Amino acid sequence: MKPSLYINRELSWLEFNYRVLEEALDKTNPILERFKFLAITASNMDEFFMVRVAGLTEQYYAGRNKPDPAGLTPKQQLDAISDAAHELMSQQYSCLNRQLMPQLEKNGIKFLDYDHLTRDESDYVKTYFKTTLFPIITPMAIDQSRPFPLIAGKSLNFIVEIGGKGEESYAFVQVPGVVNRIFKLPSENRYILLEEIIRKHIDKLFKGYEVLSAYCFRIIRNADLDFDEEDAHDLLSEIEESVKQRKRGQPVRLEVEKDISKKSFEFLKRELPAEDMSIYRVNGPLDLTYCFGVSALPAAPELSDPPMPPIPRPEFEDRNIFDVIREGDLLLHHPYDSFDSVVNLVREAASDPNVLAIKQTLYRVSGNSPIIGALIQAAENGKQVTVLVELKARFDEENNIIWARKLEKAGCHVIYGLVGLKTHCKLCLVVRQEEEGIRRYVHLGTGNYNDKTAKTYTDLGLMTAKESYGKDISALFNVLTGYSKESGWGRIAVAPTGLRAMFSAAIKRETENAKKGRPAKIVAKMNSLVDVDIIDLLYKASQAGVKITLIIRGICCLRSGIKGVSDNITVISIVGRFLEHSRIYCFENAGTPVIWLSSADWMPRNLDRRVEVAFEVTDEKLRKKIEGIIRTTLKDTVKARVQQPDTLRYKRLDKRGKELIQSQNAFYDEAKKYYSDFKKQKTKDVFIPVFGREEQ
Repeated sequence: MKPSLYINRELSWLEFNYRVLEEALDKTNPILERFKFLAITASNMDEFFMVRVAGLTEQYYAGRNKPDPAGLTPKQQLDAISDAAHELMSQQYSCLNRQLMPQLEKNGIKFLDYDHLTRDESDYVKTYFKTTLFPIITPMAIDQSRPFPLIAGKSLNFIVEIGGKGEESYAFVQVPGVVNRIFKLPSENRYILLEEIIRKHIDKLFKGYEVLSAYCFRIIRNADLDFDEEDAHDLLSEIEESVKQRKRGQPVRLEVEKDISKKSFEFLKRELPAEDMSIYRVNGPLDLTYCFGVSALPAAPELSDPPMPPIPRPEFEDRNIFDVIREGDLLLHHPYDSFDSVVNLVREAASDPNVLAIKQTLYRVSGNSPIIGALIQAAENGKQVTVLVELKARFDEENNIIWARKLEKAGCHVIYGLVGLKTHCKLCLVVRQEEEGIRRYVHLGTGNYNDKTAKTYTDLGLMTAKESYGKDISALFNVLTGYSKESGWGRIAVAPTGLRAMFSAAIKRETENAKKGRPAKIVAKMNSLVDVDIIDLLYKASQAGVKITLIIRGICCLRSGIKGVSDNITVISIVGRFLEHSRIYCFENAGTPVIWLSSADWMPRNLDRRVEVAFEVTDEKLRKKIEGIIRTTLKDTVKARVQQPDTLRYKRLDKRGKELIQSQNAFYDEAKKYYSDFKKQKTKDVFIPVFGREEQ
């Protein structure tokens, strides 16, 4: 294994976040959308530190020096991350201060310092502090009887230096998260941030003392859960307790205002404690996730992207959903196709007197999930309802615990998956009594059963009543819920037992076909490529002459374009309005293509430590549609970036002389056209791809 053949996972992720930042810097995007992308980079960075940097920090302090495939030890990775993350944060604030805020003001929306308020605005804000903020805020002094308090991770706080009575001391004031951080002034389109209001009036919290200074700071804590799943008597209670412990995790990043006083800075460094490499001096408001709020401000329509509401699938209008699925497999392409089709499958199953049972996996769901509501209704209607709720879905543990208890209370049979494995597959099985006997209806997806994220994530879902799929999914649920053993699958491959073997065999088959002069090609779309064994197989395939195109949104540890190793591999990343989330794996197979959709990326955790499912698409029309999706994606000249050889960086395509195609917009136009043509022709067999008509 040569380290030069691999890219460090963490540095690859930071490069992905740069690509998101490019969208905030892109002047062709509407200004409020640019604020949204900036907020996403900040949210991404928080989670990166809470999980990835925290894990590396633990390895370093535990004395582990084993290098990663790219040859970097934990300490070397932390040093490289610190350099890259400091540079990224510098560019974030340069983007905010030099581009976004001036452009926002040009469009009539102003964020003001307190000193620039009018007298009426100042009086208005003073009243707000007195009537609303003052009763909420609790100053926390630090002295011999009151030790350094627990500062919540991700919270925004002031370190306040207090003078008086012949000595200096410190106190903390937390900016309350229960009120909107963006405060609207009475004048139109004029705003001020909450911390600026508090800073101006902070002396009111310390009567009888002199406030010498008040500076904002923020910490990010280790948020990885630490519990022994095998020894846990009650997994739900164990995870619930571990979530509470998350609030007390060790700090892994400290953000402070750029002009913080030396005394306050040294005090924070000493008490937290924080090393220099984990400290970030910020030239602007801390916690740029507040820019999500900016992006949602009421403003002229041209300051945001035009709305793209999901398009209903016309096949289901005024028809029984089971009749439609029984007539033929359907492919759903979200968010262009409405997720309501999936919700309605569960809703209609809940109320259909012929439905006997519903079985479903849930990994991440929305806060007010209609899927959960339908499952509860089904149980109350006497259906047999089995739900596998993954309690270990990171940062959704609390939400999933709440839902699990509600489902159990309603009479659903709730299980929490297999010990040591996260259940990440997306499955829904409806068992229905019909004239011919029992029939199984199946939905398989690449993304979560989350009606909110389904409007912003690109995913694919298959609805089918074919017995081959129904048989496999029934057997898989028996494995997940009982003591049944796998006995071989027909249309699916399952991790951790067989998914790696399936993908490896498919890549090896392409390699052998290329050596024999047969058609050989691989096109794979995923979120991340990390697995070294898969990467090595792709290198061997490239050397054999297999043309490989990888469409990878985020992390890619493979280096493309290395002469004699990966010169037949192209890596493309698309970052746009919607988050690319679908996993598509296409193998040429000597002229008889095989297409798999999956919940799994090519990462060790997906292939070895999770329950994942890949499902083969066998319907010819649906296969053509997926091939059309791939072609349209590869025609993108606006949002596509190409990995550059021998570097971490990705470069936008040269648009000169090329048609400007934005694949996500093309997919939306296709969904609208499909709906229109279907309504006109009253047939479900119409499929008109964006780029020319295909034979059906």
